[in-house]
Amino acid sequence: MDTKKTALYNAHVKLGARMVEFGGYLMPVQYKGIKEEHHAVRNSVGIFDVSHMSEFFVRGDKAVEYLQKICLNDINSLRKYQAQYTAMCNDNGGIIDDLIVYSYGDEYMAIVNAANKIKDFEWMQAHLPDGVQLVDRSDEISLFAVQGRNALSTLQKVTNLDLSGIRFYCFGEDTIAGEQAFIARTGYTGEDGFEVGVNTSVSEKVWNAIMEAGAEFNIEPIGLAARDTLRMEMKYCLYGNDIDATTNPLEAGLGWITKTDKGDFIGRDAIMKMKENGAGRKLVGFVLKDRAVPRQGYKIMKDGSEVGVVTSGTFSPSLEKSIGIAYINVPHNKTGTEVHLSIRGKLMQAEVVKTPFYSRPY
Repeated sequence: MDTKKTALYNAHVKLGARMVEFGGYLMPVQYKGIKEEHHAVRNSVGIFDVSHMSEFFVRGDKAVEYLQKICLNDINSLRKYQAQYTAMCNDNGGIIDDLIVYSYGDEYMAIVNAANKIKDFEWMQAHLPDGVQLVDRSDEISLFAVQGRNALSTLQKVTNLDLSGIRFYCFGEDTIAGEQAFIARTGYTGEDGFEVGVNTSVSEKVWNAIMEAGAEFNIEPIGLAARDTLRMEMKYCLYGNDIDATTNPLEAGLGWITKTDKGDFIGRDAIMKMKENGAGRKLVGFVLKDRAVPRQGYKIMKDGSEVGVVTSGTFSPSLEKSIGIAYINVPHNKTGTEVHLSIRGKLMQAEVVKTPFYSRPY
């Protein structure tokens, strides 16, 4: 399959971005540098092109019933202009993907991970009942994330929608720079911020308008590398690293979105079995005390035995220390437990810590 480009590819190249393949798209991995971009989001505001994400629309008389069946969270609790973080599981309780569902009242939008687009769509289509329509509009929509303490002040300049009135995980519809948009108070950084969807044909115009509006706050374009360090500091899961079809939501720390009392849904029996028996491992955060950077696949050791595996790791620009996420067997996953990472034949000291690693000061 050919690697695709977002509508902003040329804009990224002009900004000096280093482009890499990600999720089937050529995406900016960094512009000025990971640390500078990371701190721009933590201290002021940054803008991300996340147009590689996929948007599916669901409508019909049985749309709610259908989404209840395939999602872990309670779609019934969604009101118009509310959004909900959820996931879809297979019959074995393995996570097919994590996603956000948005309610427009008479239809729903599901934003799924780019790398899972084809797999997700085929799976959702395979479970589609009569009376429900599923439409892929990914190519029509460009998606931006504007994140940081000055995100609201930046975006408010280019829209008439009262952004202060949008609560967390809610959204509204209005124009940005004169172009129709949806504006959601969601994000993947731990900062206050918004995700903005516009028609692909006007994406560069809207991007430039947001960049101009944020100039007084020294807005920076942010690449995938800083997006990863930002989400890592919050212990937000990345599909393919921390969660996948082999992981159960209960061991992944996603019990809070798993509403087993809402009625039947795909994967419920397997999840209930784990709930009754207890998870043998848990996804936890750790801080590496020795000088090294943890990477996916490194073994977690305790008293000479392997007790876990690293799923994500990085050097945290905010904390100035190496942090990671790992599945660690019970009971070695308790906060404060001393463990070791096996890195190129050497044992490096680490400690299981409470997460998120970072909390914003405002």
